[in-house]
Amino acid sequence: MTKKINRDHAQKKHHPLSENDAIVSHLSELLTPSIFAQQSLFRDLGMRNRVLNLSLMTAAILTLLWRNVPSVNELTRILNREGFLWVDPTKVSQKALSDRFLTFPSILFEQVFKQLLPKFKERWQKRTNHPLPDSVCFSLTKFKQIWIVDGSTLEALFRKLDSLKDIPTGKLAGKMAVVMDLATRLPVEIWVEENPSISEVKFEENILNLVKSQTLLLLDRGFYHFLFWQELITRNIDFITRIKKGASIEILKRFTNSHDLRDSLINIGDGRKKTPIVTLRLVEIRSKNKWHSYLTSVTSPEILPPHVVVNLYGKRWRIEEAFNTVKRLLGLSYLWTGSINEIEKTKAEINYCSVSRIGKKSKKLFL
Repeated sequence: MTKKINRDHAQKKHHPLSENDAIVSHLSELLTPSIFAQQSLFRDLGMRNRVLNLSLMTAAILTLLWRNVPSVNELTRILNREGFLWVDPTKVSQKALSDRFLTFPSILFEQVFKQLLPKFKERWQKRTNHPLPDSVCFSLTKFKQIWIVDGSTLEALFRKLDSLKDIPTGKLAGKMAVVMDLATRLPVEIWVEENPSISEVKFEENILNLVKSQTLLLLDRGFYHFLFWQELITRNIDFITRIKKGASIEILKRFTNSHDLRDSLINIGDGRKKTPIVTLRLVEIRSKNKWHSYLTSVTSPEILPPHVVVNLYGKRWRIEEAFNTVKRLLGLSYLWTGSINEIEKTKAEINYCSVSRIGKKSKKLFL
């Protein structure tokens, strides 16, 4: 039996993609105002406006991604001979560029890309050729917004690869939590913690400070925390998540009980301090003789019918797609690093990959 090759470890192409004049023009038009707006922050951070400045480093990050440049060495060669995007040919050493990547403040990249989000949202609102799925359209008549929340230990992303299971553990990268708008597919917020062993519970306060009432959250099962659920419900914030195997529940009412669908009002929890009793809906659907179970705080099937609950939660994988795109484009290099500055840079890269869908349609990037 032939062993499946993981795309992250396939041999890299030695020659990066050629620049596309239309893409270069649009990137320059979009990013120049955002880069200029960060000049004050650039100076406040004590940065000198030398050769490897914010404008050049932003162009370098984008070129690494959308042209699939295999290494900083190759990027340096391109910069020296051709230049890239809006940067003219510039003589720098490979060591100087590598060192600059390691020390350049990540917040500058993040702020540049965050300033682009309102523009992308405005363009999304004007689009007509990609209608939203029916389940999303229906749900947006009941909620102001639908956000996906996901937490990932970067070590876990790396260790999922079978080809690396025998490699000794190295220094871990950290933990990241991402909030993404389901309708626009734009990132809302990204948080990073240097300690990879912390629980997703550490991000709950950030989420509560960010999310407003009448929002529906699609929660990663890492946020399976009864006190957190209670606080969301108190603030008129609803959620959908997966139930854990062996959870103790009390069925209060059956809305539906058929061959392939069960929809019930339940109590979950044992009444203790950390596991208070919470009233939720349990939606169970059978697919190919296997039952899949979901919890939601929306207790009325009229507001969220069971099949809408299931369909919406299936779209939570949009965030996984963003992570996978970043892993593939970076070859996991920034996900297996001990530098918190590099992990913070990944926040900007996830923003970029999410909004551009660069892994799928690079020729239509930002058009």
